[in-house]
Amino acid sequence: MTKLYLSLAFVLATTLSFAQTTQDSITFDPQKQQNAAQRILSGNYSDAVTVGAYGEVHYNQPEADNGKLDVHRLVMLLGYRFNDKVQFFSEIEFEHVEEVYVEQAFVNYNIANNVNLRAGLMLVPMGIINEYHEPTTFNGVERPGVDGAIVPSTWREIGVGVLGRINSASLSYQAYIFNGFKSTDADGNGLIGGSSGLRGGRQKGIESTINKPNLSAKLDYYGIPGLRLGLSGYFGRTQADDEIDHVDGADVGIAMLGLDARYAYKRFTARGQFIQAGLNDTQAYNELTGQNLGSELQGWYVEGAYNLLPLRNEQKLFAFTRYEQYDTHADVEGSLVQNNAYNRNDITMGLSYHVAPGVVFKGDYQIRDNDSDAEVPNQLNLGVGIWF
Repeated sequence: MTKLYLSLAFVLATTLSFAQTTQDSITFDPQKQQNAAQRILSGNYSDAVTVGAYGEVHYNQPEADNGKLDVHRLVMLLGYRFNDKVQFFSEIEFEHVEEVYVEQAFVNYNIANNVNLRAGLMLVPMGIINEYHEPTTFNGVERPGVDGAIVPSTWREIGVGVLGRINSASLSYQAYIFNGFKSTDADGNGLIGGSSGLRGGRQKGIESTINKPNLSAKLDYYGIPGLRLGLSGYFGRTQADDEIDHVDGADVGIAMLGLDARYAYKRFTARGQFIQAGLNDTQAYNELTGQNLGSELQGWYVEGAYNLLPLRNEQKLFAFTRYEQYDTHADVEGSLVQNNAYNRNDITMGLSYHVAPGVVFKGDYQIRDNDSDAEVPNQLNLGVGIWF
């Protein structure tokens, strides 16, 4: 019996070793960078379950307050290749130890060269971080504030669409139809507004309601060595339950545009992003729900980083600085008064020490401010992240 157990264990270990993706190379060339879904789908060449994971543990210390330790997230990656054209990918996320979400779960069908059909729970292609949020792919312990209050990451919904490349033009494209944000519940309570913008309306694939499909699209240009440029768009209306979707003010219109750029040259890397969202019918929405949703959300950041170690080293030590400004009350409708506390700017300075491909230790200090008279405490952040 012992020999049988040992044999089964050997077979299982051998199967998993062939079914895992290759060890993460962590390229810093934005033209070659992959996210978790791309790595799983491109690395699954056998009819087997492909496994991987990423995760991060954080320590946050605001000035004059107690620090907080958190297993922020642990994400299990599972993929399967049915045949040469059809694959499945999923992310199962454990947040703060006790919360469990399905972050992605979709089927990818390769219809033809550079044309793929994708359907299921997917990331909305807006900006950089929403698609590339594995902890070894960005500087800073916490994701940029722009990608929390404006985008808002991690933003995923159920939909269907096409994606691929036009190599002759150095372009990649994505276009999807998604369900939208949920703006009100069955009792007319507002789910979006204030400092968090649209964040509270993410449905995340949880019994999502839909009455007006939304369009999301992105183009990436990679024709210049080391440079990747992105143009994103998201258009539609928010959703409301059947009991209230006919009521004036239950939903709002959204037109969101994003520009992003990533660049790498030898030991230097840089990135930047601009996101602007125009909302209409916010006055009626605020009157119905008592919320304070702005009619325009806007944010941007620029970041530069330099590897302090020789290029030939496997290890990398990036010193970086990021400046960002984001405002969920960039404009308002009707009698709503702009809240200056929602106009925020952060300066983040720190180090990212990649001790091995797939393992990073991070530390940074954030100088935080807003346009109100209230003081915002600066913050020290430490963290460790993995991805394999």
